[in-house]
Amino acid sequence: MPEFIPRSEQRPIVDTSSTTLDLIYFDLVTLPANGQDTRRLPMHESLYVVLSGQVDIEVDDIMFEAVGRRADIWGGDADSVYAPVGAKVRISARGAAAEVAIAGGLCDTRYAAFRITPDEVDAVNVGSSDTHSQRRIVHLLGQRQNGRCGNLLVSELYAGEGCWSGYPPHKHDTEDGDVETRHEELYHYRFQPETGFGSQITYDEDGPVKILMTRNGDTVLVDRGYHPTVTSPGHRGYIFTILVGKHRRGLIQRFDPAHQHLTKTIPGIDAMRDKFK
Repeated sequence: MPEFIPRSEQRPIVDTSSTTLDLIYFDLVTLPANGQDTRRLPMHESLYVVLSGQVDIEVDDIMFEAVGRRADIWGGDADSVYAPVGAKVRISARGAAAEVAIAGGLCDTRYAAFRITPDEVDAVNVGSSDTHSQRRIVHLLGQRQNGRCGNLLVSELYAGEGCWSGYPPHKHDTEDGDVETRHEELYHYRFQPETGFGSQITYDEDGPVKILMTRNGDTVLVDRGYHPTVTSPGHRGYIFTILVGKHRRGLIQRFDPAHQHLTKTIPGIDAMRDKFK
């Protein structure tokens, strides 16, 4: 079942040593003013997403300057850089401190590096406040990048106060033609204000139910099962999401049959599914 990683200094947060996920890499880099970080991922393609501040990102011999246009994750859409498997990547903070999330997916093909500006992200609004399911999903590495990378998908989700996401409950742990794909997933949580919290629920059709309290900075690794999540009233929720397909890039979700009828009453479900395929 899914694994819970609380806020910690463990670095990297998820790599090839994980006993839960085989395909995903995840880390957070916090740079002081004018600080630098250099790394090479020999098995993973990756997306370097600027959460706050502004940085220069050098991928091998290609320089992407002044990446990042927001003060924090609540201040607009992300600016990010894709790095191919095996690339040497150097991140340099431009003056002030900066935070960068690194999302990686196992990949055996080397693609060219490229930048995804805030103007190039692909967003979809799902749900409503009336159905307690309002959220905005911003695809950073999504359909628009098909053919330019492997099976890595990266997005940022913004949930309304007291609202559910990953809802109706769905899963993607079985490869089944046009019905469902096998994708691993990672959720990294933030809240506004930071004292906020939520719950991550995971369950199999005939198995036990696991309920986790999620707080600012926590991470959950999802290898199988249905996995809805909810944000507490009075707090906005944010989930940095990494998906990696085992056999293909496009994601097809299977909704819990007991809650399938909700797909007809919650606005935007079909649009959400189409954005992931």
